[in-house]
Amino acid sequence: MVRAEERLTVVVLVDGMNDDDLRLMRPYWPQGGLRTLSEEAYQTTVGYPHAVYGGDETTATLMTGTTPAEHGICMNRYFDRATRQVVDILADANESGIATPTAYSARNLLSPTISDKIRMRYGEEAGIYAIGIEPTTTILLAGHAANACCWLGAPSAYEPIRWVSTSYYSEGLPSEADEMNVNGHFEQISARMWTPRLDISMYNQPTDDERRKGFNYRQGDVLRHSPGANTLVTELALAIQKKNHLGEDNVPDLLLLQMTVLSPNAKTDRILSAEQEDMYLSLNQDLGYLMEQLERRIGKNSYRLLVIGRPIAGTDDQRLEAAHLPIRSFNADRAAALTSTYLMALYGHERWIDGGYGQAIFLNRTLIEQKHLSLPTIQRQVADFLMEFEGVNLAMPASEVYLTRYADSFQKRFTGDVVFFLQPFTRLTHTGKNGEETIDRILEPHPVSPLLFWSGSHFSFPESKLNATQVANLIDN
Repeated sequence: MVRAEERLTVVVLVDGMNDDDLRLMRPYWPQGGLRTLSEEAYQTTVGYPHAVYGGDETTATLMTGTTPAEHGICMNRYFDRATRQVVDILADANESGIATPTAYSARNLLSPTISDKIRMRYGEEAGIYAIGIEPTTTILLAGHAANACCWLGAPSAYEPIRWVSTSYYSEGLPSEADEMNVNGHFEQISARMWTPRLDISMYNQPTDDERRKGFNYRQGDVLRHSPGANTLVTELALAIQKKNHLGEDNVPDLLLLQMTVLSPNAKTDRILSAEQEDMYLSLNQDLGYLMEQLERRIGKNSYRLLVIGRPIAGTDDQRLEAAHLPIRSFNADRAAALTSTYLMALYGHERWIDGGYGQAIFLNRTLIEQKHLSLPTIQRQVADFLMEFEGVNLAMPASEVYLTRYADSFQKRFTGDVVFFLQPFTRLTHTGKNGEETIDRILEPHPVSPLLFWSGSHFSFPESKLNATQVANLIDN
């Protein structure tokens, strides 16, 4: 049970962090945040009760305590029937971007988050701020009612690297973020060179290329996958805490942060390079600095810290091959094209398919209605056709999903007309603009995330694995 004196809750969502690598790296931090957490925090794992694509559906579940069927975030992007385009799940043309041309909001998030509940309970006196690396993840942490949120702008030839935000939140871009943008501090950190902290021979799993020449980056060139990302998030969080006196009165406040241990070349959540090991060393240092500063400013007993990993890139092929597990690929674009050809053979040369995205086929409902055809009949025909594809485990009309164990993974606003489920360890791919095949989603069966919950005051927790829907209650209790 959380003590009344704990006035500030800090939640840190770490992309790619997993239990195995935490254990692997433990000897490398004699001190620091991860060292303190390994010795003093309640530690468990979190499982997800729905399909996990390594994306924002996990964040929404953690923050709302509900599944995609309720909170509506089934994956990072969705197929917009009106434009026949794939768009970001939180893109919102009714808002304006601040220091960025792209606008987002939390309107497509259908369930209240822990932030929203705190706001409803304590009103405007509660300070709620989210700071992250990616826009959609940060907004999902912020919920609907945060004071403000901001994330790392994507570097481009036309715009400087900086903190950016959205007009959706009342405070817009926090003044502390704007100050970092204009006083050169942001650029100073992003301009730093990233080289190995240790001699390359001291890392567990350097690649052959790293053994020969190490690695060397200007952090701004790979900002969202560099130690600079975690440092920037940490420094802005502390600046906001200081300016807004978070944790200094009797009303609970929230700081919600996104960090990462995924390096520029990471193709899996598991450590397979010195770069990824170095990211853990950076995270340990930044978490240690965050905890040290909060203890100095508001006292050890006045805050609590939850650090949770987020599965992003799945398990690497080498581990699957070592276990003699099959690795398959399924191209969603090719499946949609073949389905279109199949329907042309049945009903004539028309555009029967609007598109395919994720694990769904979107039929041209307008055409079907104009031709006075039966939508359920065509859905069944397409489902039966997809069942013949190698790698497909199950296919069905969308309305039938809600009668199966997959019901928690879909929300009707963003679901196609026919959905399919792939066999385990199947890579969902798509065809790029130049015809190359790229991985769109890694469908990880039943992943688990490490969770570390630290409190300066006395606390007790059950010794059991948590369901992801329980994490919001853990924060709120």
